Amino acid sequence: MKIIVPMAGRGSRLRPHSLTVPKPLIPVAGQPIVHRLVKDIAKVLKQPIEEIAFVLGDPAFFGDEVVKSLTELAEGLGAKASIYRQDQPLGTGHAIMSAKPSLTGPAVIAYADTLIRAEFDLDPNADSVIWTKHVANPEAYGVVKLDANENIVELVEKPETFVSDQAVIGIYYFKDVAVLKDKLQEVLDENVMNGGEYQINDGIKRMMADGRVFKTGTVDEWMDCGNKAVTLDTNAKMLGFLTADKEEVLVDPSVVLENSKIIEPCYIGKGTVLKNTTVGPYVSIGEECVLENTSVKNSLIQNKTSIKNANLDEAMIGNHVTYNGQFTKISIGDYTVIE
Repeated sequence: MKIIVPMAGRGSRLRPHSLTVPKPLIPVAGQPIVHRLVKDIAKVLKQPIEEIAFVLGDPAFFGDEVVKSLTELAEGLGAKASIYRQDQPLGTGHAIMSAKPSLTGPAVIAYADTLIRAEFDLDPNADSVIWTKHVANPEAYGVVKLDANENIVELVEKPETFVSDQAVIGIYYFKDVAVLKDKLQEVLDENVMNGGEYQINDGIKRMMADGRVFKTGTVDEWMDCGNKAVTLDTNAKMLGFLTADKEEVLVDPSVVLENSKIIEPCYIGKGTVLKNTTVGPYVSIGEECVLENTSVKNSLIQNKTSIKNANLDEAMIGNHVTYNGQFTKISIGDYTVIE
């Protein structure tokens, strides 16, 4: 089994945090988004992963440190890491085809801006599985249309009349991804574009027209990381899940507490010092931070940041930040100083 991860986008909706760190590498509940996504997919698949192919953008932004992080992620799962570059932002189909040499055999394609919680088996009779989530407002999403046999027969974008309540979340399984590759090559050769881009859906629709069997795999939780508000919500949900799972150490033993308390669930990285501070619930703090005379909840703070005299709620703060102030719902990018 292979996992293909297109992640060349700049994450503009999550600025300023994605100005210096690619969005998929921004930590949520103590681990980068793409690390959690790939590990969760591997857990659902319940089979060995032989290769993980990452499609990155401009090397000036997705540089050596990004490649190193992703290589370590793949190797930690016993897989080979393959790195590809999407030289132009020409859509989902174009991104997948940037990894053309890896598009053989069984594979999962997953876009690196979402996290999941799921437990299901892949249907052995399906040529492809499109992972979906039941939603209350399907008119706001791309959804699948099913026939009487529960096969997917159509993909409908933001339907004005009810089609189904199963929204497509951007994770796909293909029994042989080379079939999708051939169809996307046709899309590229014929210059079939939607919104000025080559889309994965156009390849999928051609597979359906050939009679390929598509089934749904419904996830229990689908958590977005597209902007500050939903990323904080995802951080809170993940902390709740991880606390219940008891599979990870969420507060490093090296954390120093001086007249301070932690209200779970929280993640706090190694070397962080809390002085006269209350943290939690639903807070993630990275490594080597110092918080003094501060109260923080429902927030996400990255590494090597110093915060004093603050009362934070729904805040997102980057790396190497110095903050001393009274604003509550703040969003501060890396290397910012506010004193």
